[in-house]
Amino acid sequence: MELVDALGCSHQAADLAATRIVSLVPSITELLCELGLTSLLVGRTGFCIHPRAAVAGIAKVGGTKDVNVEKIRKLKPTHVIVNIDENEKPTVDALAQFIPHVIVTHPLAPRDNLNLYRLLGGIFGAEESAERLCVAFERAWSALPPRPPASCKTVLYCIWKDPWMTVSRDTYIARMLELIGWRQWSAAEAIGDAARYPKFEWGNEVWGTIDAVLLSTEPYRFTQAHVAELQRELNRPVRLVDGEMLSWYGSRAIRGLHYLRALATTAQPTE
Repeated sequence: MELVDALGCSHQAADLAATRIVSLVPSITELLCELGLTSLLVGRTGFCIHPRAAVAGIAKVGGTKDVNVEKIRKLKPTHVIVNIDENEKPTVDALAQFIPHVIVTHPLAPRDNLNLYRLLGGIFGAEESAERLCVAFERAWSALPPRPPASCKTVLYCIWKDPWMTVSRDTYIARMLELIGWRQWSAAEAIGDAARYPKFEWGNEVWGTIDAVLLSTEPYRFTQAHVAELQRELNRPVRLVDGEMLSWYGSRAIRGLHYLRALATTAQPTE
């Protein structure tokens, strides 16, 4: 298999005896641990919290947006793994000046996880573990209930408050929701904002086109209290959903598919 990342850059199998990895993507850190590569990780962000016991001894190098470049330099990594959405390009460019191998990720749909498993498994000598994850993913995928197009509901998936923010349809989250017939509201169509993570205000241009609101538990920590408050204000269906299950790619995506199945079989977003 050719080892090509999201920017089309080819990578070679690493010399594991000398490999030192910094991961700047929480879901990728979790995936590397699932692949059996914890011992190769020398740096992570403060948001890389899973699996908790495995990452506890790995040095923190800031956040996904506010990376401490000098801390990373001192760790002398051979590889850094970044994501187009989560990390700032100027930071990645700075890291590329002294880290030999920069691996760029950008899953846009659930099935992109299969290539992601094989890419990292191939680079870091974990091909068998990667294939086991692929099998588990396919099993979870096959267990999803069929969803006829006519049953689609339009939902507004909220990721932030003050200002209110959502996601575009061209995101991993939106494509996860589509698997169970929940179509993300389009800010591009409704208010002319084509950003991947647009801001919005409550009004008829929102409520006139959606069936329900989904409040995600991350990156903003929405809770049931927010659900109750918003329902009182808007008198419309509002539901709390697990943001990690719907937005984290990598190994978490397998659990995410099971979570989607449970959402689809227990209730519709408007219930």
